Amino acid sequence: MQTQIPSFSQDFDMRKFHQVTIQDKKYNTQSTFTIPIRYSNLSFLNAGAQGTVVIADDAVRGERVAIKKMQRPFVMTMSAKRAYREFVLLTTIKHPNDLKPSNIVVSERCELKILDFGLARKTNVDTAMRMSDYVVTRYYRAPEVIFGLPYTEKMDIWSVGCIFAEMINQKVLFPGDDRLDQWTQICKVMGSPNNDFINKLSKSAAFYVRNLGNYKPKSMSEIVPDSNFLEETENPKVNFTASAARDLLSNMLKIDPDERYSVEDALQHPYVKLWFKEEEVNAPVSENRYNQEIDLAEKTLQEWKCLIFEEVKRYQTEHDIFYG
Repeated sequence: MQTQIPSFSQDFDMRKFHQVTIQDKKYNTQSTFTIPIRYSNLSFLNAGAQGTVVIADDAVRGERVAIKKMQRPFVMTMSAKRAYREFVLLTTIKHPNDLKPSNIVVSERCELKILDFGLARKTNVDTAMRMSDYVVTRYYRAPEVIFGLPYTEKMDIWSVGCIFAEMINQKVLFPGDDRLDQWTQICKVMGSPNNDFINKLSKSAAFYVRNLGNYKPKSMSEIVPDSNFLEETENPKVNFTASAARDLLSNMLKIDPDERYSVEDALQHPYVKLWFKEEEVNAPVSENRYNQEIDLAEKTLQEWKCLIFEEVKRYQTEHDIFYG
């Protein structure tokens, strides 16, 4: 029996919506957004394989917001599953799993926000072994993700390290052309991995890594040279120095995640401890309603549509999407 998508309630009024067509500057295409009239002055922000993101004015809250339109979410069951996951996670969790410069925005008041939660996960021991390895944009992908090993939040530490180095050098640190070339680029800079890491790999992956050649690691002063640091930003009194930055970076870019800094380690490093706020670190974690077991479920495209519809209706009953 085919699952039927339920109907919207009687109070659904299309007059409360309007359509805006946006020129996608990245792929030279157009995207039409159907959105509540509270959002206006839409402008293109970014686009990727999963959709297009715009910036808009929210007349109700008096602030700028980001709005994402998914790219053909119901073409395949995998894309529908991803759309469902992203919608639920956006309402409950603050962890993206895809850290890269284009997913990070900073306001004029230096407030940093992270965009695009389509690949977000909440990690734990039970799920680490089964999570997808199709995460993180290639340049910022940790070694354990490249080789399909179990991963934790330390993969984000690697991504942040890549972004940090890119901010200093003004260029991508590991510009790989594909998955294997990405690994080669990492080895050319960080050196070949030790046996502890290689022994974690599958036989075929370990064979490939051992036969790639023996790369010597570059020094951190070669990776992020003094000439790329601004002298006026040096402040030894608060450990804001090039040497402290290199020390932090070296610990964030350990190939073996067991040797890499944890989030807690990084937050306590002298280079960034000045901005450490206990109340932010220990803020209550929002309830995560997303059941990760659903990632393993075999559902039809129609069933995913129904799940998404029910989540949208649930959100609509709990939030005033027009005036709240």
